[in-house]
Amino acid sequence: MVEGLENVVFVCEDRPEDGSLDLLGEYQGVALTERDRYGFGELPDRIVLFREPLLHYCADLEELRDEIHVTLVHEIAHYYGIDDAELHRLGWG
Repeated sequence: MVEGLENVVFVCEDRPEDGSLDLLGEYQGVALTERDRYGFGELPDRIVLFREPLLHYCADLEELRDEIHVTLVHEIAHYYGIDDAELHRLGWG
């Protein structure tokens, strides 16, 4: 469990909507830093891992585990309002 994650679901889908193999994961929601209010009844944010791009990108099971870890860190960071530029600066890009 990651401290502070609330009302977030983690899902795995085959591919992104455009069918590409370029996107490994995606955060779908409103980052904590951009929320005015967040109340009862809100649909959960989603962190999506895309199975086929991950399998296409990784040569073996160890590499797949590592890439899933990096992708989850990347998408959870977006939940907290950390953008791609900051992630790259921190070595998670």
